[in-house]
Amino acid sequence: MTNRSTGVHRSRGRRRASRARRWIVAAVSVATLGLVAWQVMSHYEIPPFTDKGDPVNYDQTGSAKHGRSAQPADSNILMPTGPKADFRNVKTLSDGTHVSVVTLDGPKSGFKGKVWVWAPKEYQDAKFATSGFPVMIALPGGPGNDSNYWSVGEFGPDRLSLEKSVSKWYEEGRSKPFLLAMPILNPGPDTHGIYWDASDIPDQPKMGTWLTEDVPNLMKANFRTIKDRAGWSYMGSSTGGFASLKAVLKHPDKFKTAIANGPDIVPDSPLWRGHEKEMRENNPKVLAKQLTAAKEPDVYIAFQVGTRENTATINAVKNFMATYGKGPVHTKLWEIPGGTHNGATYLRMMEGPMQWISEQTTGPTPSS
Repeated sequence: MTNRSTGVHRSRGRRRASRARRWIVAAVSVATLGLVAWQVMSHYEIPPFTDKGDPVNYDQTGSAKHGRSAQPADSNILMPTGPKADFRNVKTLSDGTHVSVVTLDGPKSGFKGKVWVWAPKEYQDAKFATSGFPVMIALPGGPGNDSNYWSVGEFGPDRLSLEKSVSKWYEEGRSKPFLLAMPILNPGPDTHGIYWDASDIPDQPKMGTWLTEDVPNLMKANFRTIKDRAGWSYMGSSTGGFASLKAVLKHPDKFKTAIANGPDIVPDSPLWRGHEKEMRENNPKVLAKQLTAAKEPDVYIAFQVGTRENTATINAVKNFMATYGKGPVHTKLWEIPGGTHNGATYLRMMEGPMQWISEQTTGPTPSS
């Protein structure tokens, strides 16, 4: 009987353990299915499982967090000047940071267009609460009139993105933790060979003023930035590379560094016809010559070209460097073996140029 009784108790124990295991498995399965469902519905942006379109507040440290007036860590830091922009979330990255977008009605240029922005996770770190961060204005190639592929683009089998790459390079000690501003480049599609050369072409939208005044002022209004020009940089590809090269040479008092990927070297839009004087004023060759004659201030321009790019592009970059890369115009070239004329090529090898310009870049300095 004892053996039978013991046997019965063991059987009940096994049934209880089996029942408990089934409940655990069921609970885990439900939780797993819930997580998968959430990820799927979030991926396909099915409300309420996505935060796309939600307001994004980047000012979560300093005065906003502690309820007091935050003072900058030093005199070279510019606290947000306002007014606050209505940033709306486009994508939340795996580290919790946000790419957001705002439609900016440019007060200087009179042009209205979208600007995507991103702040690295260090921007919310308490030790940087009153520190200024450097800004990189990242410009696309191609039409660039309705989007900016740096904003949410993921390239290649490794799904590289500019935002994730900046974070990775900072952790490796190769880059500053740049704030990114990613505006549209053109006011319309480049149909029939029409484009705007990132310039204030007479009788056209003032895209030069948009890129060098309105977009930087948006960042100053909403983020802790650097007053000195050493906190301001450009990066772009193709037409965006031309815009980056020209911005630094035309406004060396405002911007110190640039990365120009497979850039055009001279303005050549058909919209310049009849405006040769203004065209010369936006020619990087002319601007570099003027800056060399002035002997200051120093600017640093990193070039990238793929070895499989158009020979004319490669030669134009090398000729520019040989002729104008002297005195205050510092240049350096990275040739990408097998690289072609596209953003994926340039991003894959960009850590070298980023490290070089970061050595010339200010901020952020821990405030605590």
